[in-house]
Amino acid sequence: MIEIPPGTPSAAEAGLAVVLRGYLDRFAEAAQGYDGSTRHAAALEELLASYARLVTDPANEPGYGQLAATEAGTALVAALRTESARCVAVIEKYRALRLLEGRTAADGYFANIESCIAEEFGAVAPDAGSKVLLVGSGSFPMTLLNLASLTGASAVGIDIDPEALDLGRRVVEQLGEGLDIRLLGEEIDQLGFLHDVTHIVFSSTVSLKYELLHQLHACTRDDVVVAMRFGDGLKSLFNYPMQPVDPLLWQLTGTISQPGQVFDIALYTKAHTKTESN
Repeated sequence: MIEIPPGTPSAAEAGLAVVLRGYLDRFAEAAQGYDGSTRHAAALEELLASYARLVTDPANEPGYGQLAATEAGTALVAALRTESARCVAVIEKYRALRLLEGRTAADGYFANIESCIAEEFGAVAPDAGSKVLLVGSGSFPMTLLNLASLTGASAVGIDIDPEALDLGRRVVEQLGEGLDIRLLGEEIDQLGFLHDVTHIVFSSTVSLKYELLHQLHACTRDDVVVAMRFGDGLKSLFNYPMQPVDPLLWQLTGTISQPGQVFDIALYTKAHTKTESN
């Protein structure tokens, strides 16, 4: 893991903005350094694990609040969110490649994410009769693997990255024998089975997730449950934050706050309003 060397100022003492600019530079370099091999995997794992500790440390909240109140700070936060999301996509490729090479582990960033998944739906968790859609399945679709193996649910993931889809399918082939999992490269409006979907999960690094949620209202069943991964405040350095929804379409039924975890979860169901016919 990457740690602040002993004797150096803490993030708060040195100025959170200075620390974050350092992360931004390192994220950009790490994303550009991906070459289809795993030679930079360990360094990126350490970098993301270090960043995850920063964004889940309550001691950094005051510094974040001051930073986010400035125009320059807002721009820095947005850039970090974009670059860290790129690195998450890369680290998933590294993990998939390691698995396919016969080497894999779930530590650091991935251990954090996997512990989040265990709390995803709470009382409305999928069961064997459910059909789950994951938007932003990535190269190592552990959400789908976990859900399908633990519940027997049918699971579909979509992603816009062809390389991620190829790696994800190979991972599922290796780890998901006997599980009902499919990975597709189609856009949401191209999916012909949306009226059968009972649960939808949005990855926290999908930038247009609320636009897609709005779009999904008209083509999904009335009892669909949506788990929207998000990060507000300090966690928004690593995730796209929660946004308001049209109250005539969706209602927020609860949030799952996860101290120490890199994202929180908002649960939505359709808003059922009475209409009068003329």
